Amino acid sequence: MCGRKTLTKGKIEIIQEMLVDDWNDDWIPSYNIAPTQNTPILIHNEKRIIKTMRWGLVPSWAKDLKMGSRLINARLETLPEKPSFRNLLTSNRCVVITDGYYEWMQTGDGKIPYYICHPQKNILPMAGLWDKWIDENNKEYHTYTVITTEPAQPIAHIHNRMPVILNFDEIDEWTNTNIPCDEALNKLASFSNPLEFYPVSNFVNSPRNNSEICIQPIIQETS
Repeated sequence: MCGRKTLTKGKIEIIQEMLVDDWNDDWIPSYNIAPTQNTPILIHNEKRIIKTMRWGLVPSWAKDLKMGSRLINARLETLPEKPSFRNLLTSNRCVVITDGYYEWMQTGDGKIPYYICHPQKNILPMAGLWDKWIDENNKEYHTYTVITTEPAQPIAHIHNRMPVILNFDEIDEWTNTNIPCDEALNKLASFSNPLEFYPVSNFVNSPRNNSEICIQPIIQETS
């Protein structure tokens, strides 16, 4: 599961690193992104475009926004089977732009939050799906989900799921829906490149806390 993440880079840094062609919205760096919050999402329409979307997929046929709280993640293994996701595979693939995420490891003394990121603090582009939902007042909401898979071996002790992290040369193949979904899905697998991970304080547990303190490592006591 991926239920909290970061995007600590500024807009100019993101544009340069992701080779973005079009982005009209603003972005304030965040150290503690939670579901229902808005974040930059990369889509493909003949070029790389960033749109602001709400975390927690609300299918176009949903009755209300509440469904989004149950669809913050989508399991890679069952994407083609789920009504909420299968049609989006052919039309609405996206990249969730992050530079790290949190996972809570269960221990005998409770859950310990870990921060997982690129060793050089680069962006970790996550595979996702998005949809558009319209309310009774004709207001549009663009929402997304993060695709998850089995964890890479070095972080498997932390949690039994991880986001699907794309290599940079796979981004266009995933977002360009002119490429058949079967072909695009074949590109998705556990991330094979090194990841940095370390425990952080319980300060991150509350989404109200949003500062660099969230990602600062703590030293665990050993007996």
